[in-house]
Amino acid sequence: MRAGLRWLGLVILALALDACAKTEAPIAGVPAPASPPAASVATATAPGVRVIATGLAHPWAVAILPGDAGFLVTERPGRLRRIAPNGTVSAPLAGVPAVFAQGQGGLLDVVLDPGFADNRRIWLSFAEPGEDGTAGTAVATATLGEDALNDVHVLYRQVPKLAGGAHFGSRIAFDGKGHVFISQGERNQKAMAQDLDVLQGKLVRLNLDGTMPADNPWAGAPGVRRVVWSYGHRNMQGLAVDPRSGRLWQSEHGPRGGDELNLPEPGKNYGWPVISNGMDYATGRPYPETRGREAPGMEQPYHAWEQSPGLSGMAFLTGHPGSPWNDSLFLGALAQQALIRLQLDGDRIVGEERLLADRGERIRDVRVAPDGTVYVLTDADNGRLLALIPPTGG
Repeated sequence: MRAGLRWLGLVILALALDACAKTEAPIAGVPAPASPPAASVATATAPGVRVIATGLAHPWAVAILPGDAGFLVTERPGRLRRIAPNGTVSAPLAGVPAVFAQGQGGLLDVVLDPGFADNRRIWLSFAEPGEDGTAGTAVATATLGEDALNDVHVLYRQVPKLAGGAHFGSRIAFDGKGHVFISQGERNQKAMAQDLDVLQGKLVRLNLDGTMPADNPWAGAPGVRRVVWSYGHRNMQGLAVDPRSGRLWQSEHGPRGGDELNLPEPGKNYGWPVISNGMDYATGRPYPETRGREAPGMEQPYHAWEQSPGLSGMAFLTGHPGSPWNDSLFLGALAQQALIRLQLDGDRIVGEERLLADRGERIRDVRVAPDGTVYVLTDADNGRLLALIPPTGG
C-alpha cells in the first residue's frame, strides 16, 4: 500500500513539474509573448455609435478639421476628400500626388500641420511610384484649398525604391518641439530593417522644413542615413504622441503573431527580423533570419500580442478626468476587426477592452477630437467614418 502511494506521489510530482516547465519555458522554436496580456476591462455603459459617412473606398486616415469644418479623409486608391459634419462627401480634391496604388500601397496618412490655423498646411504620406514598377514611402506637404491642394512639396522619400506592394507603413506625428516623425515599413525585405544605409524599416525624424535635426542619433555618422531615429522595425502603421508626457508611441505589425507597441528611443534597434514574437506565415515556425525572442543590443517590445490584432492607426484620449475612457490609448485592429482600448496608468498598461467587435469591420484609423469624441475609419470597398460618444458612467 505504501509503495503504491509512494508511486502515485511521484507521478503527481512529475506532472506538476512538467506543468510548471510548460508554463515557464517556451516550446523550442516557438516565441512567447514579450509581455503579459493586459487585464480585460469593460466600460459599464456601451458607447454610442453614429455613422457620419459611407461609400469611402478603403479609407486610410482621417484628420479632424478645427471648428465645424468637418474632416479630411484619404482613400488608398489615391483620393483625398472633405467630409462635412452632416456626412456630405466632396468630390476628390485636385493636386494630390500620384500614388502607387497596388497591394498595401496608395494614399496613406493625412495630418494637420501644428500651425494649420495660420498656414492651412497639411501632411500626406503615400506610396510613391518609381521607375520600372518600383515604389517607396514618401511624405509631402501642401496648402489646403477649398477643392484643391496647392504648393505641394515632397520633403521625404524612402530610398531605395523597391518592387512589390507590401509594408509601406506609414504614419506621421509631431513632437511639439519642431520635429516630425515618419513611420514606414521594410517593404517586406527583412534584412533591410537592420541596414542603416537604407531607409526601409526605419523610424525617421525631421525638422518641420524637411531638414535633418542636428541632434539626431546618427547626425554626424558616415555610412548611415542621418534622418534615422530608430531601426529594426517591420511595418509601422500606428504613431502618436502622448499629450501628457510628449512621449512618442509606435505600433507595428508582427508577422503571424508578434504585433507590438514600442516607445522608440533614439539610436535603438528594435530587432526585426533578428528577434520576433511572430512566425512565418507559410510554415508556422520562426523565419530563418529570426534567432529567438531576444538578442544583445536589441530592444524588447514595450507590449506585444501573442495573436496579431493587425494594428493600424492609434490615438490618445486624455484630459477628460470625468470620462471612464480618460487616459486611454486607442488602436485600430484590422485582422481582429475591433477597436482596442488600452487603459493607462502613466505609461503602464493596466487594462484592455475591445470595442466594436460585434460589427465585423476592419478598423483602419482612429482619431480623438478635443471634446473626447472618438472617430473611426473602417477599411472596406464601402468604408465608413464613425463617431463614438464616450460613455459617461464608470
